Amino acid sequence: MKYAQLLLFIILISCKGQNSKSMEHEYTNELVNETSPYLLQHVHNPVNWKAWNKETLAEAKSENKLILISVGYAACHWCHVMEHESFEDSLVAQVMNKNFVNIKVDREERPDVDQVYMSAVQLMTGSGGWPMNVIALPDGRPVWGGTYFKKEQWMDALEQISKIYTEKPEKLYEYADKLEEGIKTLDVVNLNNDEPVFEESYINDAVKNWSKQFDNNQGGMNRAPKFMMPNNYHFLLRYAYQNDNTALQDYVNLTLTKMAYGGIFDQIGGGFSRYSVDEKWHVPHFEKMLYDNGQLVSLYADAYLITKNELYKNIVTETLEYVKRDMTTENGAFYSSLDADSNTPEGELEEGAFYVWTKDELKILLKDDFNLFSDYYNVNNYGFWEHDNYVLIRKEDDETIIKKYDLTKTALLEKKNEWKSILLKERNKRAKPRLDDKTLTSWNAIMLKGYVDAYRVFGNEDYLASAEKNANFITNNQLRENGGLNHNYKNGKSTINGYLEDYATTIDAFITLYENTLNEKWLTISRDLANYTFDHFYDDKNKMFYFTSNEDESLVSRSIEYRDNVIPASNSIMAKNLFKLSHYFDNEHFGNTAITMLNNVKPEMQEYPSGYSNWFDLMLNYSNAYYEVAIVGKDAKQKIKALNKTYLPNKLIAGSTSENNMPLLENRYNPNNTLIYVCVNKACKLPISEVEQAVKFLKQ
Repeated sequence: MKYAQLLLFIILISCKGQNSKSMEHEYTNELVNETSPYLLQHVHNPVNWKAWNKETLAEAKSENKLILISVGYAACHWCHVMEHESFEDSLVAQVMNKNFVNIKVDREERPDVDQVYMSAVQLMTGSGGWPMNVIALPDGRPVWGGTYFKKEQWMDALEQISKIYTEKPEKLYEYADKLEEGIKTLDVVNLNNDEPVFEESYINDAVKNWSKQFDNNQGGMNRAPKFMMPNNYHFLLRYAYQNDNTALQDYVNLTLTKMAYGGIFDQIGGGFSRYSVDEKWHVPHFEKMLYDNGQLVSLYADAYLITKNELYKNIVTETLEYVKRDMTTENGAFYSSLDADSNTPEGELEEGAFYVWTKDELKILLKDDFNLFSDYYNVNNYGFWEHDNYVLIRKEDDETIIKKYDLTKTALLEKKNEWKSILLKERNKRAKPRLDDKTLTSWNAIMLKGYVDAYRVFGNEDYLASAEKNANFITNNQLRENGGLNHNYKNGKSTINGYLEDYATTIDAFITLYENTLNEKWLTISRDLANYTFDHFYDDKNKMFYFTSNEDESLVSRSIEYRDNVIPASNSIMAKNLFKLSHYFDNEHFGNTAITMLNNVKPEMQEYPSGYSNWFDLMLNYSNAYYEVAIVGKDAKQKIKALNKTYLPNKLIAGSTSENNMPLLENRYNPNNTLIYVCVNKACKLPISEVEQAVKFLKQ
């Protein structure tokens, strides 16, 4: 690129020392009017932070000032570090306030803004992350960016770019033109006019290629840091099971076990942190995100259904106890996250302070049980972190410990429960991590689905009650009269026009809720939401869905999110939804769209399989037999519960306890008998009344 010299000049800035003095009085900026916990964390910065809105963007244009956009989220450790080092500093604030219109963005509230500028940063630097800091022209087009900067680097960068904008603004405008072109080509999906062919051999080759990256000692990928990527293992779990691939099953179970044993799982209070910094899942960045825990509940529930491994059941139980205790509101909504940082006894924010233990603390609390506890949770070199602190991590299974200490299974269980009770009580005396108490529709739907999946597998009615309460929260508060969804909820107020992720995850959760309750309301809402996305998100040229509504203000680029990440891509979830809804409502348009969407991304899928695992899961629906199971009669719900005791991923369930005119149920009600119809491509076997016989059909 002809402006590469300029980019290099900006990025490779010399680090000069700066003298500064913190503000001696409390300052309040415009973020005081916001509800986002992340934005409110920055209210007293001396920086004149503003929120992302029409008025702020218009101000930049009218004053012809560069825009400084800083993006993060409440649970982000390095966001807090940069705030303390730079944004709380008066000299840094003077430079920022003089030369820029400064905008703080909560990436969870505004994933659309985050996506656009993250694409820019990745193009400029080759990587991304948070905090993300971007400088843009008054029209919003980015010209420079990066992630975390030390104070001196940050000051020098701001001064250099300000100087260029004053003396040679045409250079920045020329670079912005080039960068804008690059951003717009990043997420382009072309219509694939080749005939859709979805064969098992294609998936086999992709998994074989993918397996070269597996860590067969510690599970996960053969690298650090390690993200859990639940949708990856959900697909691999299903693929291994359907193909009777015992080696792959062993790898998935190794991964799930190591994650459950690791410090990434809160061994005392339940729930998972976002990722581990090491290869053995030991030391996490301690933030806990709702979306991780919702997906992992679903994953471990299905893994239990296959293996009957009590460890997996315990993980689900303890995770949902954590969600109920720390992340659930009175009206059934779920909060977003817990911060990585919390206050030490000295009042200093420190990463992991709430979760770690010293050996001396544990000896006092556990007394005679310390030796057994320290062996079980590795209060030794294996579990040591830093500064005399230990992150609890398991290495051996219960059977090994039982034999080593000549215990019974019951005795060990009693001790574990007592340990957790003692330590949880003690831990709750500490300053708790800061809570991000906003409610996001998409993340709530993911957690709602986790609760339904846990109910499906374990039959706990409390799980279903939590799911239904949350579903009612979404429909009562986030679903608008015009059929659209809002994205955010805080302090009794629903805000921000919903993104595709809100529709896709809500449809997915409501379909799952219907399959387990037979309450047709949830299926009808799912269909209506799907129709709404066609009206407001659909690109008729490539048959994919934009991330933002056609009613939203335009940004630098209107992106199409189709690569799976820590959360599956909104388009891959949507394609799976349309696949199911096409069966429920005999809707050819839904079915054809799902096929076209999968065919569009197929050319990329084998190159980077982990970025398309949810698409591969959809492909299994076409490459293998996929069953429609219709259960009609007064005992339909009981038979569904019995059917759900077997892992059957290649099916959907429709059912009714009375006459019903849905395509899969019409003319099938018999008042004297509850019948099960197992169908493939609208061709059905003779109806049967025994669940065991239906399972045999489905396993053929």
